[in-house]
Amino acid sequence: MPILVLQQRLRELGRIRIGQKVATSNGKTRPAKLNRFRLTSPSKELLDRVAAKYGGTVAPWTPDGGASQYEVITEATRMPIHVPPQPVSQYFELWSGGGCQRRCDGVTELLKDRPCICGPDPEQRQCKPTTRLNVVLSEIEGVGVWRLESHGYYAALELPGVAELLAQTGGYVEAFLGLEQRTAKRDGQTRHWMVPTIDIAVTPAALMAGSASVGTAVAGGPQRAAIEGPRMDYLQLASVAQSPAEVRELYEKAVAAGDMNKAIADALTARAAELGAPRKAPAGEGQQRPPEPVPDADGVYEGEVVDDDPAEVQAVWFQVIAAAGQHGMTTEQVEAGFAQRNGGTHPSSGTVAQMNAYLAAVKAGEVA
Repeated sequence: MPILVLQQRLRELGRIRIGQKVATSNGKTRPAKLNRFRLTSPSKELLDRVAAKYGGTVAPWTPDGGASQYEVITEATRMPIHVPPQPVSQYFELWSGGGCQRRCDGVTELLKDRPCICGPDPEQRQCKPTTRLNVVLSEIEGVGVWRLESHGYYAALELPGVAELLAQTGGYVEAFLGLEQRTAKRDGQTRHWMVPTIDIAVTPAALMAGSASVGTAVAGGPQRAAIEGPRMDYLQLASVAQSPAEVRELYEKAVAAGDMNKAIADALTARAAELGAPRKAPAGEGQQRPPEPVPDADGVYEGEVVDDDPAEVQAVWFQVIAAAGQHGMTTEQVEAGFAQRNGGTHPSSGTVAQMNAYLAAVKAGEVA
């Protein structure tokens, strides 16, 4: 029998990486992205097996401040894996030459047991969102897990949701670890980056029904309760979001998962407004004083049409989503109901007045 107060775990065989350091012209190094997996390990024998299966050449490698190891840059962008219960952990972390200086969960700094001091502004915050994923490489001999670490927003957003789904099985589920290229235009520039993903080898319905393929070597023996996957940290993810659309996606995920409450709703609404608020130029910079209004022949001044603030529209829409979630409505149903009540207008083109009227109808249960 195991000691009940100790959490059992497999040893770490190596790391799965999606970047490397390259030399610069001034003799230093800089991080560079890869479009395929790079694996590192203290064991050359393990990496020889990796290279034989996924391509690449094993070479010596020494991490900063660490002992000598080996690395192989494979040709693989997709590898079969088994996913253990509770495979993902997430924190805000700050590292230096002396090791980890801060590890926050968004509320508490865990290393010194004090309130989190990382701050809500991603542009000012020194801490990085750090997501760690442990997997078993199905086609590589060896008993243990391989760890992938990411500091990306989308990995932080997507991986915990998959982990929570897989945690329901209580065993090691067959899946695939992959790399996907994402593209976005920001500040007039097109940016590309790679995101690690997990695809399960069964349908979600089969997984939740208990018919997923689970590793017998791990799942056999006395049954133990599955470790619950971590609930998504919506406030932490919102703090690293870079657009109102990303915050809205978090909002809808919280509603769909049944996690929405007033604190989360208020925080996400405020963050969306912060990201969506138009930036005002300093007084006198690039601005002209508007002309004085002139009445017509009847002494009537022409009315001025003022567009609603997009941030305010978005904030009310978030409240609509939250209220609809309490009535069991999906986002598609909410959008269809809004269009039906507003002459076919999609919520993305709605006004604050339309949003508030629809919000009142949803809260009153008048929208099915």
